[in-house]
Amino acid sequence: MASPRTITIVALSFALGLFFVFMGTIKLTPRLSKDAYSEMKRAYKSYAKALPGLKKIGISSVLLRKIIGSLEVGCGVVLTLVPGRPKDVANFLLLLVMLAVLFFHQLVGDPLKRYAHALVFGILLTCRLLIARQSDDRPEREDSREEQHINDQERNKVKQS
Repeated sequence: MASPRTITIVALSFALGLFFVFMGTIKLTPRLSKDAYSEMKRAYKSYAKALPGLKKIGISSVLLRKIIGSLEVGCGVVLTLVPGRPKDVANFLLLLVMLAVLFFHQLVGDPLKRYAHALVFGILLTCRLLIARQSDDRPEREDSREEQHINDQERNKVKQS
């Protein structure tokens, strides 16, 4: 039977992956929701205006929206479908995207209700990454404890002889 950690990681990976595929798709195309797509276009225009340095390096609001949307779709697919370490990389990239989005919202002075989702999903991504990393570290500690116990037994045998 799967451990509670494994179940938690799989459930978080699947749910977060689907969410980011959905949100990234909304940023890239109006097919899912024309209203949400229009709102994303408006929001990214305000982010680009607030960061004139982006314009200097050739990043327009459209390019910024497409980069972030593509990252969300790609990393969401990895979180949902790909097993192993690539999930942790995708998780980390999405966490960086969420930090950037939080920065953008703060920069333009949006109220909390406009960026609460980024905050919540950033926390969920952090939890998923911490749980995934914790489960990787645990077997090494147990192995070292077993080795220590065996070494202690061998020392006791030597002392008794």
